[in-house]
Amino acid sequence: MKMIKKITSVFMTFLVMAALVIGSTSVVFAADKVDDTVKSTLVTTAEGLTDAIVQLKDEEIENYMSSGDDFTTSAMQSWQTSKDELGAKKDSNGETTVTFKDDQYTVTVPLKFEKADANFVYVFDSQGTPTSMSVDVQYGMGKTLQRAGLNTLMGIGTVFVMLILLSLLISLFRFIPNPEAKKAAEAKAAKAAKEAEAAAIAAAPAQAEENLADDGELVAVIAAAIAAAEGTTTDGFVVRSIRKVKRNRR
Repeated sequence: MKMIKKITSVFMTFLVMAALVIGSTSVVFAADKVDDTVKSTLVTTAEGLTDAIVQLKDEEIENYMSSGDDFTTSAMQSWQTSKDELGAKKDSNGETTVTFKDDQYTVTVPLKFEKADANFVYVFDSQGTPTSMSVDVQYGMGKTLQRAGLNTLMGIGTVFVMLILLSLLISLFRFIPNPEAKKAAEAKAAKAAKEAEAAAIAAAPAQAEENLADDGELVAVIAAAIAAAEGTTTDGFVVRSIRKVKRNRR
């Protein structure tokens, strides 16, 4: 608890000092330049906050996250998500820089850690009040290639999974009723039946004539009977077909 109070007092000291110095500066500077006094104050504030943050334990981070202060909460969340992949702090990694743009000061504190380098990026408003803090992890070439490879594999895997699912979906279409296809099949079957019936009707006379030609004795008997009934000879007519007439029996 004493440690938390001590760090809290350090936070407040740096923040109040930055607000007082920057707030009291009434000179207007060019967009790409920062007053040396303001720059020095911002650098001191950002580096002091960074040193205090990297020393926090998990319990202390949780306590700060529940403090209700927007800047403190966002800073703790950013550090909590990055601390495990960075490890312990080793040393600074260059000079702290300060830029001024759109009425905001951006302060970048570069540090070296056991596992990777990182930039602590602070944003202050024109009055010196911090609005946000983020941890930008600087991955090495090996780590970058590894992450790129994993992202590529995930992308390819996702594409293959989607293709498999799409193929399965298409294969299920055959189980879905298709009224149009059913109507077309029925129409095709009806047309084929009509064509077969017409062919059968057309073939019937030919078959009858063929049967008549094969049964010569029957034709001669019928022709003689017709000639006798008409009182003429068989030369005056030709029997081409013979059909059986169905008569109702009384």
